[in-house]
Amino acid sequence: MKSEIQIAFENCKNENRPALLTYTVASDPNKKKSLQILNSIAKHADLVEIGFPHSTPVGDGGQIQTSSNRSIKNGFKMRDVFRIVKNFKKLYKTKPVILMGYYNMIYQYGESKFVSDCKKSGVSGIICVDLAWPENKQFAKKCKKKSLNFIQLLSPTTTKDRMKKIIKDSHDMIYYISMLSTTGGKLKVSPKRILENYKKIKRLNPKKNVVIGFGITNKTIKSLKTADGLVVGSMLCKTITDSLRMRQNPVTKLDKVVYNLKNKIL
Repeated sequence: MKSEIQIAFENCKNENRPALLTYTVASDPNKKKSLQILNSIAKHADLVEIGFPHSTPVGDGGQIQTSSNRSIKNGFKMRDVFRIVKNFKKLYKTKPVILMGYYNMIYQYGESKFVSDCKKSGVSGIICVDLAWPENKQFAKKCKKKSLNFIQLLSPTTTKDRMKKIIKDSHDMIYYISMLSTTGGKLKVSPKRILENYKKIKRLNPKKNVVIGFGITNKTIKSLKTADGLVVGSMLCKTITDSLRMRQNPVTKLDKVVYNLKNKIL
């Protein structure tokens, strides 16, 4: 049986376009608004990534850190992310939800309980930023047993030999980090160079869905539209921050932002 993630990518390929993946932080700016934001942007996004906040997110830049800090100050608990997903899936039954975060949170919650609650709430995939291959093998197997995608990460410094092994162990989606930076950094390499690296990954296994993340904005998204999927996160977190500062509704602002991003890749 095909996963929701695989089906989403196939639908996008049939429309001859990349999948659009959005990233927002659970409970940012609060639990209620967080769900409203997801329900709004999911009209335009093909897959939604939801971050569970961490006090020291080593892979995230200022925009996502600000979102995470807001969520933690609002009293975020891990169970909140599962409630948000469960409520989201009532409206979007087949829209893939990917949880993204750091292993310490999963470890504290309990691996088996985390995987079980992911399955119960309707999560399709998991990205654990700081649980690298091959240390992630056992956890990835736990995910697979529950029909959850464990999404492996590749970067510009991943050697070809290591890349082959990671791709072999990967499930329905691989996340390619476009540059050596935290999230939200300005694109330090040209879109042309990113696509050259991306094509090297695709040549190793053309059947795997590979998405590009880090540095994807209104300005860069169109030039990368030959990829299987593109992830936009920091730009959305910044929009929430700007909206709150200007006393505007982040739900309507994000709806417009994601709508415009989608139109650039059609």
